[in-house]
Amino acid sequence: MTVQTVHVVDDDEAIRDALAWLLKSRGLAARTWPSAEAFLSDWSLELRGCAVLDVRMDGMSGVELFERLLAAGSRLPVIFLTGHGDIPLAVAALKRGAFDFVEKPFNDNDLVDRIEAAFRQEAAQRQERQTRADVDGRIEALTDRERQVMERILAGDFNKNIADTLGIAVRTVEVHRARVFEKMGVRSAVELAQLLATKR
Repeated sequence: MTVQTVHVVDDDEAIRDALAWLLKSRGLAARTWPSAEAFLSDWSLELRGCAVLDVRMDGMSGVELFERLLAAGSRLPVIFLTGHGDIPLAVAALKRGAFDFVEKPFNDNDLVDRIEAAFRQEAAQRQERQTRADVDGRIEALTDRERQVMERILAGDFNKNIADTLGIAVRTVEVHRARVFEKMGVRSAVELAQLLATKR
């Protein structure tokens, strides 16, 4: 599994080096890039952790990079490093989904705290997506009839009502119900409902 990493993008070599040292001294994996273009050339959906972007850089700005990442479907939380005059830009980026912004000169502890919070958010969202994909896979394994029975179970119908609605024997409903529970990995209608609630 890919390790959560802080992806630092800043055109100031001194800041890149200082951040890399700070993060590694706190036990956090870090990689640095000298430009938005360099980061984009290495970026992939598989990257984990968060991105720390300088708002103003030569060439593509941090805000432009953020927009490119959004358009490409990136799920990396983004923290902006901003000078005082960049705060309106950072606030606008927050409204577009950026995780946070930190004003320069920043407090080391505050920055690390925000990065760790971004890590927690990224991990939780990744787990949620994995759970949804897992549930989708289980549903795909159901036959059409099993799905029909499952829908009636979720509607709160008893076996006899399901049998009447679908025009099948009660015993057949019982068999389908058992298979639905087995394939979905649950032991009751309540567990089934709770599992499917994770898809919402």
